Amino acid sequence: MKYQTELKDDILFIRLEGDLIASTDTQQMIDSVGGLQEGKVLLCAVDMSNVRFMDSSGMGVLVSLLTKFRNRGGELVLIKPSDHIRKLLIVTKLNAIFTIAENEDFAAQFLKESTY
Repeated sequence: MKYQTELKDDILFIRLEGDLIASTDTQQMIDSVGGLQEGKVLLCAVDMSNVRFMDSSGMGVLVSLLTKFRNRGGELVLIKPSDHIRKLLIVTKLNAIFTIAENEDFAAQFLKESTY
């Protein structure tokens, strides 16, 4: 899995590409996001549009990220997960805890409104 991060308007955007499975890359991503959180970044949007496959470890990564942000009073949104990933979220009932945005603009708007 590849990932890129960008901090824009106090929102951390994480863009994922490939398979979201247990790997050194996923652990590195979690650690780097934890480091950013020490800097009081409270809002995060994870772009899932280029994720082809996700296993239970990948679901754990998403839940871990969500927990990190919510424990600090923040929020996390998933951007445009593929049909396959959406079905996994529904089957596992994770769609009940994650907000899904169709694009980056909607994600940013939702996150900014969630802080008031």
